[in-house]
Amino acid sequence: MALLTGGCECGAIRYEAEGAPLDAGWCHCRICQRISGAPAQPWVIFAVGDFRYVKGEPHVYHSSSFGERHFCGACGASLGFQLRENAREVSINTGTLDDPSIAPPRKHIWTRSQVSWFATADDLPVFLEYEPGHEG
Repeated sequence: MALLTGGCECGAIRYEAEGAPLDAGWCHCRICQRISGAPAQPWVIFAVGDFRYVKGEPHVYHSSSFGERHFCGACGASLGFQLRENAREVSINTGTLDDPSIAPPRKHIWTRSQVSWFATADDLPVFLEYEPGHEG
């Protein structure tokens, strides 16, 4: 299995993931827009058991009643998202991978919140919302 690595801008937080990503895409939800400061956030999903922080511990922000965002307390880099209870997957912001090219997006999610002036130039599937295992 391939070992994928990544971390924050300042290097205080590092992580590893084994194996291929489960999924990857662009999120257009308002929380991702605000967290990233961009019209959409690229993400990649790994199984919780295949992912671990190997240097430092991220700060956690409870961004909703069901989810939490991980970020570096030193440089502020947004690292990813995870469900607060019964998490089976961890969503990592693609740009934090040492090699982001290994996880090309496969879809767009939460396009209900897509910024009107942000047009995408791809033919990826589009979902108004997203719930793992219940697309559409």
